[in-house]
Amino acid sequence: MASPAFVNRDTELGTLQSSFESDSAELIVIYGRRRLGKSALVRAAIQGREDAVYWQATEETADVQLSNFVDTASQTFGLVDDIQRDWEALLRAMGREDAVVVLDEFPYLIESDGAVPSKVQRVWDLHLQETEMTLVLVGSSISVMEDKVLDGGSPLYGRRTATIDLPPLDLEHARELYPVDDPDATLQAWGVFGGTPYYLQALSQDRSLPENIQSVILSEHGVLHNEPEFLLRTEFGIREPQTYYTILRAIAMGKRTANEIATFAGVDSNALGSYLTKLRRLRLVERDIPVTANPNATRRSRYRLTEPLFRFWFRYVYGREGELTQLASEAYEEIVAPSFTDYMGAAFEHICQNALPELVPKTYHRIGYWWHTHHELDVVGLASDGTIVAGECKYTNREMHEGDLADLERSADQVEWTPPDGRDVSYHYCCFCRSGFSDGLEKTAADRPDVSLFTPTEIVGPHF
Repeated sequence: MASPAFVNRDTELGTLQSSFESDSAELIVIYGRRRLGKSALVRAAIQGREDAVYWQATEETADVQLSNFVDTASQTFGLVDDIQRDWEALLRAMGREDAVVVLDEFPYLIESDGAVPSKVQRVWDLHLQETEMTLVLVGSSISVMEDKVLDGGSPLYGRRTATIDLPPLDLEHARELYPVDDPDATLQAWGVFGGTPYYLQALSQDRSLPENIQSVILSEHGVLHNEPEFLLRTEFGIREPQTYYTILRAIAMGKRTANEIATFAGVDSNALGSYLTKLRRLRLVERDIPVTANPNATRRSRYRLTEPLFRFWFRYVYGREGELTQLASEAYEEIVAPSFTDYMGAAFEHICQNALPELVPKTYHRIGYWWHTHHELDVVGLASDGTIVAGECKYTNREMHEGDLADLERSADQVEWTPPDGRDVSYHYCCFCRSGFSDGLEKTAADRPDVSLFTPTEIVGPHF
């Protein structure tokens, strides 16, 4: 795989570099799922600095960790060689130098010595906060970072001066690494690879999207062929992988309610909640509720996979090893192509939700899905000016027509929402369609300012 290209992250880089130049001590926590580029971010931020130490912990003993840190730090600050092999003493010495110290894979350090958070807290309180040092703690284990660094019970709680919860790249920036430039193909690339930098670096710019999918995912030698299984077993510490795999596959196959998932997976509905809770904490699954509902009161929930690659893998790869091996280079055409348009439907809805603030510029209180009894809306934005922006998404090979708009208007009329200032509700209707619109619908939109039509060109085109 080629070395990563660094894309965007301007806000995060600015936060780090401002902290490095601060006249006071800074304790920064960076966390998020593996493969998002946290290490690349901090390395880019300290590039060219002569006062910075970047060290990455490993799964080794506490003594070996300390020795490795000293070997790394002494290359920049020779005095470290003469310091007692103890985290408090070492960090105190670095503080006197107003150093920038990055401790990457901090959860590995905690695993080797559970007292490390308390040691860092003590030296911070007694010595470091009076210096101009910047200490950066980086971790991919979300549960460890939350429990041992961020949460109220952690010794380090209240000490951090900045937190960077690193997300995947958004579509606007991820597309810079896609091997395509056609708007529809860009949507498809997002629907499979999303915005995870590591996955995007696996793509060959000389191959089409189907060829890349075949090469890096479907092929048994592909770099991402076993990626979800690897992460679930090694990074997320899943102890009952088969049950989790089956739940993830259920969601990938379109089973979105708790009852649908439990039935598909053969899991007792009373036990399903604990599995979904863990998957949500690991940021693999997201809970959707009707956009008008109170998240703390409603029981109406649907679940979806947050990482496109996981959704693709659990739909087309998991449990099909023999078939994929037999089909070899024909796997994409035989397994994926026949249902890929259907697969893209859910991804298209989410893309349209994310694009709404740019396509229909307003200040939105919330954007999401809405459903009730026999009515459902793919996109709903509740705007501060009292407008309900309602959208229907069709990732199909047919045009949308006036009948689709009529259905959209009927469903939008069922949305019960009172704007915060009590003003009257108004409506704006959006039709999102892969294949365009009938002449009649085009004419209607031209005559009505409350109707907007968007194809992939409008959704991603303005960014090219």
